[in-house]
Amino acid sequence: QVQLVESGGGLVQAGGSLRLSCAASGRTSSIYRAGYFRQAPGKDHEFVAAIDWSGGNTAYADSVKGRFTISRDNTDSTVTLQMNSLKAGDTAVYYCAARDTSRHDYNYWGQGTQVTVSS
Repeated sequence: QVQLVESGGGLVQAGGSLRLSCAASGRTSSIYRAGYFRQAPGKDHEFVAAIDWSGGNTAYADSVKGRFTISRDNTDSTVTLQMNSLKAGDTAVYYCAARDTSRHDYNYWGQGTQVTVSS
């Protein structure tokens, strides 16, 4: 089993920055890929960004490309999402997620952290 604990959400003005961190513990050797998803009120769950656990390939939703950066710290099993030039439309609960090598879906989820961008 893998446990994911998120931190770093909060309130920021439009144009500002926030950094989310996701600390993984437990059987982290089984993780293949990790990422962030978000859900705004009244909207569907949405993919934001992902990174191979090895720290290689990354992927981003079109809506955040050029503004958000996902990275992986090999020393402490942490995945970070640096969010710059935030917009009101980025307001949502952000979830860290990870998936095992044997899975095609994300099977581990963090508790979620609220990000609110005021316009």
